Amino acid sequence: MSQAVIRIMLVDDHAIVRGGFRRLLEQQADFRVVAEAADAERAYALYVEHAPDVVVMDLSMPGVSGLDAIRRIIGRQPAARILVFSMHEDAAVAERAIQLGARGYVTKSNAPEILATAVAEVAAGRLALSPDIAKAIAILKLNGEDNPLQSLTAREFEIFRLLATGRSTLEIAKLLNLSGKTVANYHTLIKQKLKINSDVELVLLAQRQNVTV
Repeated sequence: MSQAVIRIMLVDDHAIVRGGFRRLLEQQADFRVVAEAADAERAYALYVEHAPDVVVMDLSMPGVSGLDAIRRIIGRQPAARILVFSMHEDAAVAERAIQLGARGYVTKSNAPEILATAVAEVAAGRLALSPDIAKAIAILKLNGEDNPLQSLTAREFEIFRLLATGRSTLEIAKLLNLSGKTVANYHTLIKQKLKINSDVELVLLAQRQNVTV
């Protein structure tokens, strides 16, 4: 008896990269890529249209990041199964993605079979982490009291990340579909929680904690 087909959506802003992932995944007899998106907005629309079994999503994209795409998709469908596939090995970012609802995180430096195995694990409802990310998260947990970013909520972390990239309050408000006043309030709260007084300190803290997405 043949296995049920796992329907996959790929989200990455590089068409050549998506093509490579598609070929890699469709070497598995029970994998089928049913949709591709180049940005977070399109990813949300195609998720609604196709309802794939697994979303394989990069985080670094133009405009709204993959973290916000995860939040939007999970907000619509809490049972969505999202696997992050990113070049970034930052444990804090991986932990935030999982906190937002992702079911797995694999870095692009891993062998192809790691991604294929992770897709199958996530499709089956299990958490899937590549070995490097599992180790990085374990270390982050051990050093948790020394990591001030642990005090931020998922939404606060997303705004912190955007502030660290140099975006203005109004730009962030537009990206996240929030009011400028709401983002300004988050900005103040984040600085209070992190015990910093300026955006320069915020950027330096982001660099120290390897928040690069």
